[in-house]
This record gives sequence, structure tokens and C-alpha cells, in this order.
Amino acid sequence: MSERGGFLIERVETFGVAVPLIGEGFRNAYTTKKVQKSVIVRLTAANGAVGLGNIDPSPGYSEETVDDSLKVIRDRLTAAVLGTDASNIHRLLARMAAVQPGFLDARAAIEMACTDLIARAAGVAVHTWLGGAVRDTVSFNAWIGMLSPDEAAREARVWFDRGFRSAKIKVGGGIDADRDRVRAVREAVGPAMNLRIDANAGYDAQTSIQLARSLEGAALQLFEQPVPADDLAGMALVRREAGGVPIMADESVLDHASLIAIIRANAADIVKLKVMKQGGFLPARRMLETAHAAGLRVVVGHGFGLGVNTVAEIMMASTSTAVLDGLECVGPLKTADDIVTRRLDLSAGSIALPQGPGLGVELDMAKVERYRFA
Repeated sequence: MSERGGFLIERVETFGVAVPLIGEGFRNAYTTKKVQKSVIVRLTAANGAVGLGNIDPSPGYSEETVDDSLKVIRDRLTAAVLGTDASNIHRLLARMAAVQPGFLDARAAIEMACTDLIARAAGVAVHTWLGGAVRDTVSFNAWIGMLSPDEAAREARVWFDRGFRSAKIKVGGGIDADRDRVRAVREAVGPAMNLRIDANAGYDAQTSIQLARSLEGAALQLFEQPVPADDLAGMALVRREAGGVPIMADESVLDHASLIAIIRANAADIVKLKVMKQGGFLPARRMLETAHAAGLRVVVGHGFGLGVNTVAEIMMASTSTAVLDGLECVGPLKTADDIVTRRLDLSAGSIALPQGPGLGVELDMAKVERYRFA
């Protein structure tokens, strides 16, 4: 798969799409989302091989906006990768970093497309290309918004009855309301469902400790990002004082250096990784192995991904025993439509591992054009 093999990147197509979300949208500590604005990249090599990439930034959470990503890909990264070998990810990543520091989301869209292209050309699934899957089925994590206790309990029971065995409950609206919501959910689903809470960096350390202690009887699987992203000392304090509730870092995790800082600070028991946020398959997989070696568990998933990004995260997650069951790449459950020809059906809480080749998905160009924005 050298340059002589025909994998020189000949064409980079970029599409911005805005896909509506179901219902009234989704609220977290940052905003209420009613539409998912995403970037789709399609690469074509000199030999005709094609690969797809997809990133789905979230306002208030992602380091870059969808408009920033589109501009950087079109104005900087496309010129940098044209004529380069899509099969040499090391050189591709170095070239993109040299012309555009930061913008890991934008760089991930191209790296993802190159990985899809090469695995597809080889006739294997991306999880095989990454070293092989360690599970044949994958399960998913449900979510409960900032609802009243009664509403949260009813919604949790619906998820449980559909087959989901883990759920994330959004917190951050005040300790009393959070405590009552979580307790109501636990009572509704009993002990057989893993419950996670996520503050989206919305509390300080002392408030987070109070909340965790008030929920000692709720048997929480984890408490996600209790404090601001840059407050590793505060997160380490929560970890020591939260009554044994495992702490997961999300917003605090960006590049490899940030992961090392979390490990050195003893700030987390679990980290969340995403192919998009970490800059592509190769950087994310390296970070996954670092976390595993340090004794941390890993949760994988960006909750608003379209079909391409969702399959990418499923395939990466399947390659490591460090990844917890209950993937959070549940975008197909939140979007009213998609831009792939065959939508994933996650409604029962688990699926058989997709098999490719590559990512095993194709663009529905009619849908791309329907949801495309300038």
C-alpha cells in the first residue's frame, strides 16, 4: 500500500449538513440542541478507492464549531493532504498538524476517511484493521435529561423495558433536584441497570462531593466530569471524597498530554474517548492503550454522531477489553434522520458488531443534499 499502489489522495469533498433531532431537542449544562450540524468528508484516491469521515461538534462542548471545522478542512487541510499517501497515517497526521495546530475534530474527519478508505480497499472491517475485535456484540447507554423525578423514572423504565442496561442521568440543576431525579430512576429500574450521572463540568468540587455523598445508596457506576475541565485538582478531590463513586473525565480529556495529566493527578478512575475529539482512530487508539496501561477503564462515544461517526466509534470500542459496556455513541437514537443509506437500529440496546468492509456505510447523497447548508 505504498504510494505506487495508487493510494495518493486525489480528491477531498466536504459537506456541511444539519440533521434535525427528535422531539423537543436535548438539554445539557451548556445548551438545548434541536439540530445536529455535522461535517462529512469523502476522500477519493488515485486508484478510485473511497473513504468517509464524519465529525459532529456540539456547542459549548467541542473545541471547535462546525463552521470552524469546515473552514479549516477546506482552506488548510485539503491542500495539505492532496497528493499524500492515504495509507500512511503517521505522515498524514504529521502533515496536518504542521499546517494547522489544534483542530483535532477537523483533522479526525480526514484521518477517519483515510482509515475507512484503506480498510475498505483491503476488504476488512476497520476493527480488523485496528487489530481485531474482542467482542461480537456491543451494548449502548440510554440517557435521561434534566427532568422531574416522575418523568425521569418513567423514561428510565421505558429504556429498561426496551433492553438497555445502563443509562446516563444529566445533573447540574441543583443538588436537591439532581438527588431526587437519580433516586427516582434507581427506584424505577431496580439494581439491574448501571446508572451514570453527568454534570458536564457544571459544578465545583465541594458541590460535586455533596451530590455524590447524597447518592451513596444509588449504586452509581460513575460520575462524569463533575468539575470544570481545567480543574484537575478539584476532580482529584472529588475522587477522594465522593464516597467511592468512580469519577470519569470527559471535557478534561483532549489530546494525549491531557490524558497523562489526568493520570498523574490521580483525578479519574475512567476516561471518555471519542474518535472525533481525539483527532482520529490512531490518536484515540493510542490514548485508549495508555489509559488501559495506567489501570483506567474507558467509555467510548459521542452522543450526537451521525451514521459514519457512530460506526467509527463502535468499531474502535470493540477492539479493547478496557472499554466499558454501554457505549455512548447513540446519535442514531437522537436524530430524526441520517445521511447514510442504512441507519443503525440501536432501539433494543445492543447490536451485532458491524462488519465492514471499512466502516461498512455508504452516503445517501439525496439526504446529504436535503440537509446540506452553505
